[in-house]
Amino acid sequence: MVFIFKLVLLLLLLFILINLGRAMFEMVRGTDDEDNAEPDDKPMSFYLGRRVFLSALAIILLIAALLSGFIEPHGRPY
Repeated sequence: MVFIFKLVLLLLLLFILINLGRAMFEMVRGTDDEDNAEPDDKPMSFYLGRRVFLSALAIILLIAALLSGFIEPHGRPY
């Protein structure tokens, strides 16, 4: 069960990196004229917003798992 939780967190981190890369691509590609933009193009802020949402979801999952005792932190930080 812990393996599945770790896999979900790993996938969330992967999606976060993918959205960050897509936002970077949109920033570099950028169009000055909105009339020439493709109809399915999404602005950079769409991908950054999705990245923030996924990051918040990952933190909420970690806090919920810690509070429920599903995962335990190390006793010593070093």
